[in-house]
Amino acid sequence: MMCKRVVLAVFLPALAMGTFAAHAQSQNQPSSRPMNGMGQMGGMSMEHSMDKPALPNGSLHITFWDKSAEWTPASLAALPHKTVSVVNEHTKANQSYSGVPLIDLLTRLGVPDNPHGLSLKLYLVAVGADGYRVVYSLAEINPAFQQAPVLVADTLDGKPLPGSFQIVVTGDKGRSRWVRDLLAIHVLTVE
Repeated sequence: MMCKRVVLAVFLPALAMGTFAAHAQSQNQPSSRPMNGMGQMGGMSMEHSMDKPALPNGSLHITFWDKSAEWTPASLAALPHKTVSVVNEHTKANQSYSGVPLIDLLTRLGVPDNPHGLSLKLYLVAVGADGYRVVYSLAEINPAFQQAPVLVADTLDGKPLPGSFQIVVTGDKGRSRWVRDLLAIHVLTVE
């Protein structure tokens, strides 16, 4: 009888934790069902594209519904750039980043440049080469709502960035949402 109690005392909490962990993981997984219409990915499985970062190849892949674009350092360099000066909190020195406003890349795929109504449900997931992911609402990166530009930077102090691209969020007080070695940006919608 004592042996059964010990087994149950060990087994039941482990079973409960396993069930809880599986449920929590299933709640955090993006939907892989095919979608259509506003904010829907036209059959694209976000589970595959967001869970496994691609190997760094110097390019940036942006997806919005069934549309996508690939940006290389050369193709991004050919676009109009904006330069911002920010203070590096660690070194206390000014740094100059140059890049393309993120909204300019997104509007090329049909993302609204002046969102309202249902388009305010759009959000972005930026993915770095190390798997680091950050979420932004469309309003956070859009000059119609924010004065501080958000860039896909390709140079720092006039020199190419080592990881090709980095998101620079000039309005943030810290840099925890500045995704370096940027590989992908997925535009999704809140359901």
